[in-house]
Amino acid sequence: MSAITIYTDGACMGNPGPGGWAAIVVQGGRELELSGGMAHTTNNQMELQAVISGLKALKKSCKVSVCTDSKYITKAFNDDWISDWKLRAKDGIWRTSSRKPVANQALWEELIRLVSLHEVEAWDWVKGHNKHVYNERCDALAVTARDAAYAALLLAPS
Repeated sequence: MSAITIYTDGACMGNPGPGGWAAIVVQGGRELELSGGMAHTTNNQMELQAVISGLKALKKSCKVSVCTDSKYITKAFNDDWISDWKLRAKDGIWRTSSRKPVANQALWEELIRLVSLHEVEAWDWVKGHNKHVYNERCDALAVTARDAAYAALLLAPS
């Protein structure tokens, strides 16, 4: 089984607003850079989309480590928030500890589906904008995708 590290980041102009995501999939000495953007999104949605897209790029089951500056994602897995959300579900809607609907449930469900296809060994948090080489590259890619989504909004017919 191949060992992979996926580095991710999301960016948003406003929250919500135009956003971008990026993932760098690393196996041995090989790297695959992925990015994309959306006209109307949130930063957390872009963080989730980055991990989803990184996992979708894998063509077979792998041992995976995910490295992100999103505590939203790392805590959901490392502190098992997801199980708690599901336990509090009502009518199929996951609930937080304050009984409010969990934001981005559809993205979480897609992420969980993709995680089940692999052996995810770690959900590592890295402090953003702290000179971590891959985090800085992901940030630059996500910002470029965000800016492209924003430019497309400006150029769209009204």
